[in-house]
Formats: sequence, structure tokens, C-alpha cells
Amino acid sequence: MIATGDVDRLLVHVNVVGLEPTEVTRGWPHIGAIICDAALQRQARYQSTVRPRVEKLIAIWPDADTLSGFRERMASEDLSSVLDWRGQQKLHVIDLLTETFHAAGIQTVTDLASILADDERGRAFRNALRRIRFVDPKTVAYIAVLAGSSQYTAVDVHIRRFVRDAGIEYWKDYDRVSELVAAAAKYGCSTGALDAAIWDYMSASSGASRR
Repeated sequence: MIATGDVDRLLVHVNVVGLEPTEVTRGWPHIGAIICDAALQRQARYQSTVRPRVEKLIAIWPDADTLSGFRERMASEDLSSVLDWRGQQKLHVIDLLTETFHAAGIQTVTDLASILADDERGRAFRNALRRIRFVDPKTVAYIAVLAGSSQYTAVDVHIRRFVRDAGIEYWKDYDRVSELVAAAAKYGCSTGALDAAIWDYMSASSGASRR
């Protein structure tokens, strides 16, 4: 349970720095882009390293907007060349995410959003994702964000630091920070809108855009 005082501290900090959360859908209308973005973002500079590669993938593999199209492209072409990525660890995560999506019957971004919004199927799918090595709770939440959900916050270094700057002692605790942002968002915007506003502000302030 998040204390009202902690919510108040966070909201005061939001006002002090002048954040104005707006309801904007984030993500990609392209399954291959979501999978690659989710796999590459961990401990990477997003704006300079991840986003350009995802945009390139969409341009070169437009038919990978469905899972079957993405799998067909991966079977016939070299994804590492398309992404200009040589690190085998994250390429392996892409393979495992793709097969997990396939096992869940996901074909489109709409399918992904539908499963994540369903309590029972969403829980099973999130558990399956968590069984993939290097897929942590933040990555699972981030996949939901990329599918257009406004109900998740992907707690990363930017969100943690903002919470720390607000004077919250448990800023390193993923679950409590996630609950805090969700609780604060109830006072005027969605969780996703507050998450995006904080992330954009901290990313611009730090000059080191890590997801």
C-alpha cells in the first residue's frame, strides 16, 4: 500500500519541475518493431541506439508488422544485418520473444494488446515472458507500453531518479515505484501519461537516454 504522503511528494515534484502529462499513445503498429525494441532497449541509449534501428526495421521489413511476416523474414534474411547488431545475447532474446508470442497465438499488435488486457491470459503470457533470461518486469511492462497500453509504467533509471529526487526513500524498489506512479496518476492522468512525462523530462535533463 502506497502512503498518501508519498503520492503527495511525487505530485509536488511533478508540479515543481513543470510536468504536464498528456494522453498520447506510445508504441509501434508493428509486431517485429515491438519485439526488437523490447529486446534491444535494456541498458542501451534509446534515442541514438535503439530507435533508429527499430525505424530501419519497419522501413525494410514492412510486412513484419504481423508475427508470421516477422518470422518469415527472420527465416530468410539476416536480422542482425538489418538491425546492424552483432550482440548475440539480445538477438537470442528476440528469437525467444518471437517464439513466446507465437506460442500465445499473437499475430498482430491488436492481439498483443488484447491478451495483455485479459486478466487470465495476460497473467499467463507475462509469466511466459518472465521465463526468458534477461526479460525482467520492466521489459514486460515496456512491451505493454509498446502495444499502446496506458496502464503500465516501465520503471527504469529515469523513473527511479525522478522518484528519488521527489524524496521517496524506496526509489530502488521496482514494485513500489511502479505502484507509486500508478497511484499518483489517478489524480489527473493515466499511468502511461505520467510515466511518459517523467521519462521524457529525465531523458532530456540527463542527456543519456537509457530505457
